[in-house]
Amino acid sequence: METIEFGHGVPPMSRIVYGAWRLSDDHDTTPDHVLEKIELCLAQGITTFDHADIYGDYECEALFGRALRNRPDLRDTMQIVTKCGIMAMSDKFPRRRVKHYDTSAAHIRNSVEVALGQLGFDVIDLLLIHRPDPFLDHHETGAALDALVDEGKVRGIGVSNFMPWDIDLLQSAMTHPILTNQIEINLVNKAAFTNGQIARAQRDGAPPMAWSPLAGGSMFYPGDQVGKRVMPRLTEIAADQGVSAEAVAVAWLLAHPARIVPVVGTNSLKRIERIADALKVTLDRQTWFELWSLAEGDEVP
Repeated sequence: METIEFGHGVPPMSRIVYGAWRLSDDHDTTPDHVLEKIELCLAQGITTFDHADIYGDYECEALFGRALRNRPDLRDTMQIVTKCGIMAMSDKFPRRRVKHYDTSAAHIRNSVEVALGQLGFDVIDLLLIHRPDPFLDHHETGAALDALVDEGKVRGIGVSNFMPWDIDLLQSAMTHPILTNQIEINLVNKAAFTNGQIARAQRDGAPPMAWSPLAGGSMFYPGDQVGKRVMPRLTEIAADQGVSAEAVAVAWLLAHPARIVPVVGTNSLKRIERIADALKVTLDRQTWFELWSLAEGDEVP
């Protein structure tokens, strides 16, 4: 599988990333079953795994780490992305009164230490701030992120769900560059193409990561309005190229010159073993705009 270069000491990452946010939703969360998912990804060249401290009610990082205890050798073949900053309501934190954000230096550092311990890694390849924080002290947060890179606990810094001006603020207080913005991008939600998020990523040469590249599967549900317009063409292209409609939807992101990195999450072993099919799909410019127009319900202006 081809890789994406983020530079600045971050190892090359796989062109498609496996998102671990649903690991705890599976009926089987045993280490052996989780390891099977990991091995299916690695067999396709999907070597990058995306986490966040809150995923699975704060369980997914630990599930992933436990799965690797019997195969510690696999850690040397993969890259880890994780996120912090959201303080979700959970029985694990009974004193928490309200969901909020915490981008303080103390919380960021503690999140990294917890993640390293649960995952069983010595370093995180990319640490992302999960959401823009309206209570952000950019000097404190920026210094904390720089320090983690300087200390070798984290190789690179990114953000998630940030607008360009949010990136500007945080970057103004940092020495190390912000290397990616993980945002929702799919045929249902195309706002990033026109609100400046992708334009900023292209200007900076910072490949954006796309969470929910299949819109949570909504376009594949009967009755979904975008799906009604897009699915017939996705299915036709899929049949022509010997892949699934899902693979074509992911390929639509891969085709973009911004070098979008889709983060695909599923617990289905059959779907996991075919994630890389998206790389087999060829879409020319007119087909890309055809799918855009179908999703929009109108031609471009």
